[in-house]
Amino acid sequence: MDSKPSPSSGRYENNKKPYLSKSVSDANSHNQSLASILNNPHAGKSDGWWWPSNSSSLPVVPEFTPLNPLPKPGSDIARTDFLPYITSFSDPFARFHDIQQHSKSSLLDDQNGENALVACLREVPSLYFKEDFQLEDGATFKAACPFRTTAENLVMQEKLSQYLDVVELHLVREISLRSSSFFEAQGQLEDLNTKIVEGCKRIRELKETIRLLDTNLVGPARKLQELNVKRSDLVALQNKLKLIIYVKQALSTLNLLVASADCAGALDVTDDLQHLLDGDELAGLHCFRHLRDELATSIDSINSILSAEFLRITIQETGNMDAAITSKFKARATIAINGEGHEAKLDEEETSNFRDRLLPFVIGLLRTAKLPAVLRIYRDTLTADMKTAIKTAVEELLRVLVAQPSDSDFVAGERVADTDGGSSSLASRLRSLAPESFVQLLKAIFMIVQAHLVQASEVKKTIEWIICHLDDHYAADSVAAAIALGAAAAETASESDGQITTFSQFSPPSNFSRVFSIQEKGNDATTMSNLSRNFRADILRENTEAVFAACDAAHGRWAKILGVRAPLHSKLRLQEFLNIYNITQEFITVTEKIGGRLGYSIRGTIQSQAKAFVDFQHESRMAKLKAILDQENWAEIDVPDEFQTIVTSLFSSKSETSGHADDDSADTATSKIEVVRNSSDPSMVDAGLLNISHNTEQTDSTKTHPDNTAQSNDTKSRDRGRSSPRMLSFGGVAYHMVNCGLILVKMLSEYIDMNNSLTGLSSEVVHRVVDILKFFNTRTCQLVLGAGAMQVSGLKSITSKHLALTSQVIGFTYTIIPEIKRILFLRVPETHKGLLMLEVDRVAQDYKVHRDEIHSKLVQIMRERLLVHLRSLPQIVESLNRQEDTDSQPSQFARSITKEVGLLQRVLCRTLHEVDVQAIFRQVVIIFHSQISEAFSRLDISSQQARQRAYRDVQHLLGCIRSLPSDSKSNPPNWGQLDEFLEQSFDAEASQ
Repeated sequence: MDSKPSPSSGRYENNKKPYLSKSVSDANSHNQSLASILNNPHAGKSDGWWWPSNSSSLPVVPEFTPLNPLPKPGSDIARTDFLPYITSFSDPFARFHDIQQHSKSSLLDDQNGENALVACLREVPSLYFKEDFQLEDGATFKAACPFRTTAENLVMQEKLSQYLDVVELHLVREISLRSSSFFEAQGQLEDLNTKIVEGCKRIRELKETIRLLDTNLVGPARKLQELNVKRSDLVALQNKLKLIIYVKQALSTLNLLVASADCAGALDVTDDLQHLLDGDELAGLHCFRHLRDELATSIDSINSILSAEFLRITIQETGNMDAAITSKFKARATIAINGEGHEAKLDEEETSNFRDRLLPFVIGLLRTAKLPAVLRIYRDTLTADMKTAIKTAVEELLRVLVAQPSDSDFVAGERVADTDGGSSSLASRLRSLAPESFVQLLKAIFMIVQAHLVQASEVKKTIEWIICHLDDHYAADSVAAAIALGAAAAETASESDGQITTFSQFSPPSNFSRVFSIQEKGNDATTMSNLSRNFRADILRENTEAVFAACDAAHGRWAKILGVRAPLHSKLRLQEFLNIYNITQEFITVTEKIGGRLGYSIRGTIQSQAKAFVDFQHESRMAKLKAILDQENWAEIDVPDEFQTIVTSLFSSKSETSGHADDDSADTATSKIEVVRNSSDPSMVDAGLLNISHNTEQTDSTKTHPDNTAQSNDTKSRDRGRSSPRMLSFGGVAYHMVNCGLILVKMLSEYIDMNNSLTGLSSEVVHRVVDILKFFNTRTCQLVLGAGAMQVSGLKSITSKHLALTSQVIGFTYTIIPEIKRILFLRVPETHKGLLMLEVDRVAQDYKVHRDEIHSKLVQIMRERLLVHLRSLPQIVESLNRQEDTDSQPSQFARSITKEVGLLQRVLCRTLHEVDVQAIFRQVVIIFHSQISEAFSRLDISSQQARQRAYRDVQHLLGCIRSLPSDSKSNPPNWGQLDEFLEQSFDAEASQ
């Protein structure tokens, strides 16, 4: 470490650069510096590099940069100061040095060998070292011996000898370098050969020992084992052959059972075969490779037979009932409205036979888990059969009904003509039917549908009985086992499809082996119970859906038939429409009872047609009432007995239903009205009313001036000679009526009929009643109080007689409105009553106001007549003052007033009620007292004869006033201002 080594040989010069490059690369690869390596006294292993040396001394570190000449702190430190440090890492350094020397020697050996080989290659041409060197080859020989002369050849031979010597020299040299390893390896090879010979000898000895053991001991035992195995194989073969024979016989038996439709036996065979298939008994038998497909085909055939028989028993036998009903209808061409045939019910024996017939097929379908799917097919088939039966019945019965003569006035104008030579469509033929014939057709359809639904209901009950209520029956165990088997099979099918579905989506599996596996490893009673419960629920749901689908199909067909004639039904008479409406309601009730659900489609259809009927009837009645009011001459007519009966029957239940709403009383009143209305044609009643109206004379239509005494006397004589007309009584009070009032009564009774019959439209009917009452009141006011009748009816004037009769009609209507409200509101829902009651009460108030206005009009007429006469009083008094009066009678002025008052009194007393007459004349008396006393008080009576005449006139007028009807309690009657004026102004005349 004190001095840098100097090179001593060329080998050092040749090897310096590779060694340095390797060391530098090693140092760079480890990313460490020289100082960190040398100064680490504790590192057991350090990577670094040292200057190589050919001596055995330690490697010398490279030179350091010369120290600066300037002294530095610590430069006086000696080597001995580092002895502890050197001692601490001397051992690691020694180990490092040994490793370094070993690496260098190996590297030198490699370099020497490499140099010898390179030298050899350098001296000998490379041609002789090629692997494919063949001197026989022409090209090779020419390249190796390019010389032509003998001398050149000799020189070449010498070179070849030299080449050989060089190669041999180098080979010997290499061998000498590796001689120790070669002889060591040769010794080891000889030792290995010795051991191999010994091993082969021992192997021969072991083989001989094994041969002796195999001959004397193992051979007999092995032969015995082989014989046992052969015997077991033969027994297994015999069993397999027996199994093959059994399967073949089972397949033959299965085909025979399927051909003979013995489904129960066939299912037993399929269960056995399926169990074999799901086991390993038939595994590997090529002859049965198609057995699973054959078994699936047989199961499908069994399911087809079961389904076909199920459908035949449940559906196809109803065709005979359809034919019987159609034939019976054609034979008599009519069906009673409430006649027999609407009840189609199986007796107990027929029910028992039907259940016994259906039971085996249901059990078979339960075993195959096909019953839900078959019930869905049954639902579709039942629906299609229902539609076909209805269509066939309609087509056959139309041939009979269209040929029948129609006695309906409506159909004569509304029936559709057959424009294509007798091949009209079904819809046009339905529209051409008379209402009575159409009702007969509906009854026939009703009977056919009911027969189908009763059969479907019996199927539903039978399946429910088999599934749920077969407790004490001999087949109860079979049904329970079939349900368990079917539930497990359905669950297996859902698992095989890789999804959990409801039982309504099951496609029953073709194999039933997994059923047994589920039962074997599914000792979980809860799981099996849940499966069975779900399977039962699915069957019962499909069973119920089938009947409801049939009812829904029947509802749809019925609604379609009604819809074809919808434009005609609104124009029917009330009883004709009620026949259709009632049979439809009965049809809905019966089918909903069987189906168990509401039929919204048919209910909507019949309700819409009923509303259209009510709307059309209301519009026609409004138009009719308007025409009658415009033609009304407001003359009194005799009330026919039919109208009195209508009123009596309609409101006879007043005392029975006061305080509570009793629907039966309303129905009784309606039935009485029906009897009355059926006793005479309504159109004839209307015609009679019009004739009575036009043939009735108006008593004071000729009185256009109060001085027309002759005509007045003639009218009074005619009045006395004519018998009093019949009036309309209600609540013990009689009312004089005119034509339009009776027509209104008839219309109101028809609205009540509609309200009682069309209960779902009670609110609509009440609205229509309110409308017609408003219209009648408004139009009557326009015609009488507004004098519109003078323009539309041709009246010359509106007289007190007209006003009195109008008051009677308005008063009668006002009186019956509460009773009408009571009857109508028996059917109105509670949610609508509040608003409708307000409407009806408002209409009643309008009638009361109208009647009071008529009475006020009568008072106003009398006041105007009085004022007309009072305007001539000053001229009369002035003439009396100028000339002498010898007449002892009252003046013309007083007689005219009393005459007109008496005429008004006779008209009102003969027409109005006493209470109304008293109310009117009470106001007339007040007006007479005030107006006459005021008029006389303004007169200037200067002569005595004028005072005498005035006194007589006042006395005459007071006598007339006291004779007027009034509710005054004074004595004398009707005392007032005129009496006081007489006492004050004519006291002297009174004493004389």
